[in-house]
Amino acid sequence: MKFYVLLLVFVVAFFTACDSKSKKEKEIEAIPMDVDVVRFDKEFAAASVQDIPKLKKEYPQFFPKQFADSVWVSRIQDTLQQQLDAEVTKQFPDNSEIEDQLTPLFQHIQYYFPEFTPPTIFTVTSDVDYNNKVIATDTMLVVALDTYLGSDHRFYEGIQKYISKDLKPVQLAPDVASVYARQLISKPQKRDLLAQMIFFGKELYLKDLWLPNTPDNEKIGYTEAELQWAQENEEYMWRYFVEKELLYSTNPKLPARFINKAPFSKFYLEIDNESPGMVGRYLGWQIVRAYMENNSVNLKKMLQEKPETIFNNSKYKPKK
Repeated sequence: MKFYVLLLVFVVAFFTACDSKSKKEKEIEAIPMDVDVVRFDKEFAAASVQDIPKLKKEYPQFFPKQFADSVWVSRIQDTLQQQLDAEVTKQFPDNSEIEDQLTPLFQHIQYYFPEFTPPTIFTVTSDVDYNNKVIATDTMLVVALDTYLGSDHRFYEGIQKYISKDLKPVQLAPDVASVYARQLISKPQKRDLLAQMIFFGKELYLKDLWLPNTPDNEKIGYTEAELQWAQENEEYMWRYFVEKELLYSTNPKLPARFINKAPFSKFYLEIDNESPGMVGRYLGWQIVRAYMENNSVNLKKMLQEKPETIFNNSKYKPKK
């Protein structure tokens, strides 16, 4: 009899939790959100040399005054640029992909941060400038669509795999989320490894809230196999960081080894070639998750909290 009572309690608790979650998501879905997308990439692709003065007047932000018109003439006539424009139009023939990803993202951001004002989105091409895929100002979001054509696109030949794997359409919302998350998080005042781990841990925690339907590997920019490796080796990595006394080290080589995007992390062991890059970000993510799970704390306060405070109160234990 006790078993059935316990089972009933579990079932009721489970469905109550699911119902509570769906209620929150329904509230978020009900937030009015008009995503304004301006396809500057299409307008430039369709322009002739004679259209340059008109484009400059309408979109002055994309025509720096220090560049002569000959630069834009050359670009319009460039056959490689024309091929790039064609591929972008093929991948993004209309705004549906952009709107489908960014509408729910903006709704989630506004739910947690009511002061958020959705920007006007301008789409451009950038000669595949993957270091600046997304740029945000107070009122404008610039998205370089030529950096989202698909990991195996022929235009990405010659780009290292650890970079090209993120040049795919589904990374658009995670990339935009990163840009806005970093505007909300206090920059680390210290230069130790822990401070950098927690900084990116906060960013990834915001993605948990803002992108609830996005797989964890896409939030951090991993393949599924890379995420699985990090999960399976979490205890080992943590023990390595602790035993080598890396957490409070300010060694300038540590970000390149464990924080920055890279083909693999550098433990200087045989496992290096099996590991993904950015494992410091992954561990920081788990610490912030543990902190929020084990403490009753306001989200905005957490984003401003010192790294050592989060770590010391997280009760973090790596998964075995």
